[in-house]
Amino acid sequence: MESLNLLMEGFGQALTPINLLWVFLGALLGTAVGVLPGLGSSMAVALLLPVTFSLDPTAAFIMFAGVYFGGLFGDSTMAILVNTPGGATAIATSFEGHRMAQLGRAPQALATAAIGAFLGGLVATTIVVFFA
Repeated sequence: MESLNLLMEGFGQALTPINLLWVFLGALLGTAVGVLPGLGSSMAVALLLPVTFSLDPTAAFIMFAGVYFGGLFGDSTMAILVNTPGGATAIATSFEGHRMAQLGRAPQALATAAIGAFLGGLVATTIVVFFA
């Protein structure tokens, strides 16, 4: 029972307004790096590592999570619009997403990728936290 209380305390710390700002900024920067062809999520984290040197460790890890998931969405954006996946995770997105973009349905494809990335990241992170 104590571990459940500690887990809830961790969620409370992660959901403070300043940490939510860091995850938003990280997702924005990760998406900006992820749309560049050949630069994936891991490269986005490596490139933006110096940005977190002045942050406390909790905020830095939260920002890294935002950068990573933003980079994954950036990969899918490039795969949908240009048919050039930025990394291996966006190869399947390029098959149907680019076809949708050619038919004039790029906003729907991008929205589906964004919603899928958000819900998938949220569910997967929550499951990993509970099993850890």
